[in-house]
Amino acid sequence: MKNHSVFIFLVLFAVQAVAWGQSFVHPGINQTAGDLAYMKQQVLAGQQPYKDAFERLKASTSLEFEVKAFTHVQRGPYGRPNIGGDDLSKGANMAYNCALVWYITGDKAYADKANEIIAAWSDRLWDFDYNDAKLLAAWTGHLLCNAAEILRHTPGSGWQKADTDRFTHLLMTVYYPLMRYYFPQANGNWDGAIIHSILAIAVFTDNRPLFQQAMDHLLHGPVNGSLFKYIYPSGQCQESPRDQAHVQLGLGEFAGAAQIAYTQGVDVFSMANNRLALGYEYTAGFLLGETPHCYGVISERAKTLRDDYEYVYRHYSAAGVELPFTKIAADSVRSKASRSVLTSIRKPGFIKNRMQPTPRASTVGYIAGAKAVPERKVPADAIRVAPGESIQQALDAAAGTGRWVLALAGLHTLPAKLSIPSGTTLAGEGLRTVLFLDPAAGRDAIVNASEDMHNVTLRDFVLEGASNPETGTDPNSRRSFRSTANRGGILFLGPREGAFKKIRFEHLTVRNCTYNGVFVSGATGIDVLACDFNENGGSVVPGPKLQHNLLLTHCADVVVEGSRLATSPHGSGLALGHCAEVRVANCEIARNAHYGILVSESRKVTIEKNLIEANDRSGVMMEYLDVGSANVTVRENNIQFNKGYGVEAYAMQQGKVLGNVYEGNLQSSQPEKISNEKIILFD
Repeated sequence: MKNHSVFIFLVLFAVQAVAWGQSFVHPGINQTAGDLAYMKQQVLAGQQPYKDAFERLKASTSLEFEVKAFTHVQRGPYGRPNIGGDDLSKGANMAYNCALVWYITGDKAYADKANEIIAAWSDRLWDFDYNDAKLLAAWTGHLLCNAAEILRHTPGSGWQKADTDRFTHLLMTVYYPLMRYYFPQANGNWDGAIIHSILAIAVFTDNRPLFQQAMDHLLHGPVNGSLFKYIYPSGQCQESPRDQAHVQLGLGEFAGAAQIAYTQGVDVFSMANNRLALGYEYTAGFLLGETPHCYGVISERAKTLRDDYEYVYRHYSAAGVELPFTKIAADSVRSKASRSVLTSIRKPGFIKNRMQPTPRASTVGYIAGAKAVPERKVPADAIRVAPGESIQQALDAAAGTGRWVLALAGLHTLPAKLSIPSGTTLAGEGLRTVLFLDPAAGRDAIVNASEDMHNVTLRDFVLEGASNPETGTDPNSRRSFRSTANRGGILFLGPREGAFKKIRFEHLTVRNCTYNGVFVSGATGIDVLACDFNENGGSVVPGPKLQHNLLLTHCADVVVEGSRLATSPHGSGLALGHCAEVRVANCEIARNAHYGILVSESRKVTIEKNLIEANDRSGVMMEYLDVGSANVTVRENNIQFNKGYGVEAYAMQQGKVLGNVYEGNLQSSQPEKISNEKIILFD
C-alpha cells in the first residue's frame, strides 16, 4: 500500500486550535475590541463612508422605541400568523443599533435602551411556535447577542452580572433548544441562519463545545445544512433556481457565521478556494446582468440587490482577493446602508493578506449533463419524434440499424417504460427535451429490450424522475427525499456478466428518481461521459443506502468521466459492485448522503482527478464483504469536507492511495483510514 497525499493544514489547524480550549476573544462576535475601537475612531474622525453610515444609523435609532415583549411568539409561513414576531425582530435590531450608538457616542441613554430591550425579552419570552419559529429565532439571536456582547464588555454601559445571567438563561433555555437540531430539510438559508446564531450564543456564553458543534454543522451538515451543500463548486447556490432574495439571505447568513468564526480565529472565508466568495460572485454577477450556467433554471425572481455585500467585499479585499461583482454590489447599496457598513470594519492588519486571484468555477466535471444546445450533429436519417408521438415505435423501427431516434424539444410523457433495442441511439435536443414516465405506468422509465443488448447510446436529453415534471418556484419542495413514490430512471439489467456490450451515456441528465438514477448490471464496455446524475437514490424499497445516482454491478471496461454525480438524498454518487477495469476521472461527486464513491468486491479500479466533496460519509470507501477489492488506485483527487474520512478502505489488496489533496474532512487528523483487517461495516 502506497500512501502519499497532501494535507491542507491552514483551515484544519484553525478549527483544531479552537478545540484545544483557548479562551474566546471578547468582545468577539461580529467585531473584536480592536475593531470596535477603530470603527469609533473612523466615525469620530469624519472618515467616509463611516461618518454618513453612522448618521443614518443614529437617525433610525430611536430612544422612544416602544418595547413590546411576548411570552409566546408565533410566526407562520409568510408571516401568518405573526404574534410578537415583528416586535422581536424590531427589538433585536434596535438593541444592536443602540449598542453601537452607545459605543460610538458614549451617550448612556442608548445603552439603557439596548439593555431595556434585552431585559424585557429575557424576562418574558418562553417559546416560539409555528412554521418559521426556528427561522425567527435564528434571525434575532445573533443580533441580541451582538448588542449584549458590546454592553457587557464596554465599561460604563450599566450592564451587570445579573443581566448576563438573565440573558444567558433566555439563550440557553429558549433559543438554543429550539435551534439545536437545525432544519437542513428546509432551504439552506435556514441552517445558515441557525449556525449564525448558535455561534453567537456560543461566544456570548463562553461555550466551546457549542461553538465546535456549530462549526461542524457549517462544514459537514446534511441535506441543505452546510456551506458546501449551499454553495456548489461552480458558485451556484442551492436556492439559485428559487429566487434571488432567498439566495442573498442564505449567503448573508453563512457570511455572518464566517464573520464570527474569523473573529475567533477560524478562517471559513478561505476554505475550498474561497468558496463563499465564489457564491457571492456568481450571485452578484447574475444580479448585475451576467448569465452563469445553472443546474436547473436560474430564477429571475426578486433580482434586487440586498444589503448583504459590505462585509464580504471588505474582508476579501483586505485578504487580497478581488471580487469585481461583489464590489459593484456593495458600492450600489452603500449609500443607503448603515449598520452593515459600520460592522464591516476590521482593525488594519487583522485580516491576513493572501493575494489570491478572483475565485473561478471548478472545471472538474463542469459543465455536465444535457446542454441548452447539443454539440453533436444529428444524422440526416434520424427518426424525429415530436412530443405526443411514440418514441417506442421509433426505437423499434430503428432497431439494429444504428439509426438515431431524436426526441424533439418538449415534454415527452411516456405511457409505458421505454425498451431500448440494440443498435440504436436515443437522443434529444438537450435541456429542451424532457422524458417523463407517467406515474401510473410503473417504476422504471427506460429498460433494455433484450438480454443481449449491445451498441446503444443515450444522449442529450433530460430524464425527469419526479412525480411531477413541473418543479415549481421552489425546487426544494419537490426534491426526491420528500417523495414516497417509487420512481426509477434507467435500468439495464443483464442475466450474466458480459451480456450487454457497448453502452454509452453522453450529455445525459437523470434527476429526481427515488430509486436508482442509472443502474447497469452485466455489461462490458460502458462509457458515462459528461452526464449529470443528480438527486437520485431515496429511501424507497429496498431501502436507503441501496440505490444511488449511478450503480454499476458485474460490469467491466467502464469509463465514467467529466460527469456530475451529486446530491443523492440517501445513497452514493457512484457505487461499484463486482466490477473490473473501471476508470472514474474528472467528475464532481458531491453532496451525497452516503459515500461519494462506494467500491465493493471490485478490481482494477482507478479513481483520479475528481472533486469529491461534502458527502455525508467518507469521500471514497472500499468496503469488505467477502474477499474485498483489489488493485484499486485513488490518486490526485481533491477530497474535501466529507463527514468521514477522505479515503476509507478495508482488506483492500494491492491498493494505491497517493497524491490526493484533503481539506476539512471530519476525520481531518487522519484523512485516510486504510486497514488490512477484514472488517464488515454494520451501519
